Amino acid sequence: MNSLTPTIRSLDHVTDWVFDLDNTLYPRSCNLFAQIDIKITHYVMALTQLEFDAARALQKGYYRDFGTTLNGLMHQHKVDPDHFLDTVHAIDYAPVDAHPDLVAAIEALPGRKFILTNGDTGHARAVLARLGAAHLFEHVHDIRAMDYQPKPLKQAYDGFFALHGIDPTKAVMFDDLEKNLMVPHDVGMATVQVVAGPDFIHEQVEAWELGRAAGPHVHHITDDLATFLRERP
Repeated sequence: MNSLTPTIRSLDHVTDWVFDLDNTLYPRSCNLFAQIDIKITHYVMALTQLEFDAARALQKGYYRDFGTTLNGLMHQHKVDPDHFLDTVHAIDYAPVDAHPDLVAAIEALPGRKFILTNGDTGHARAVLARLGAAHLFEHVHDIRAMDYQPKPLKQAYDGFFALHGIDPTKAVMFDDLEKNLMVPHDVGMATVQVVAGPDFIHEQVEAWELGRAAGPHVHHITDDLATFLRERP
């Protein structure tokens, strides 16, 4: 599915291609982030001594209110972010398959390519290695580089633009979460929401997490990133 609005008809002006990582460069159906999600719940349980359901409710509340659960835990419980990130990214990366079509499509893009992720660099490198995409990206801008101020907060993007000399009006942002496309749209980026295919069964996530909201901040929608990039408008 490639759904185009008349807001932006072409990406020919783009010189910097910015990609989210989780559930964007690999399909949500491999449930890789689901492993992290459950590890976060267990982390909250151990920290707070809450039972599973209560810990999960607190986790999702922090995620909704602070952008990431980590940001909420840092504000409310003074957790060590390195300990948190090392713990929740201790996962099995085998579900991520090599994706040569996607690698070829990204490699063919004219200009620089970046990762902008609320995860950390180690996690991103592990995913990219599985995809066969470790060589594609100029830089991985992770949660540490954001000073733990995550997307969708504006400062997460501002620091990224400044560090790499990116003109937002010549850049495009790809993300699975429409809320993470609001600031990019506001500063002049083109935006693409990468959504799960129609056959994906939503598990372990709240309905509000998978927003497919229409609006001026979502310029393009696709459930097939490789095809979208090959046939880009």
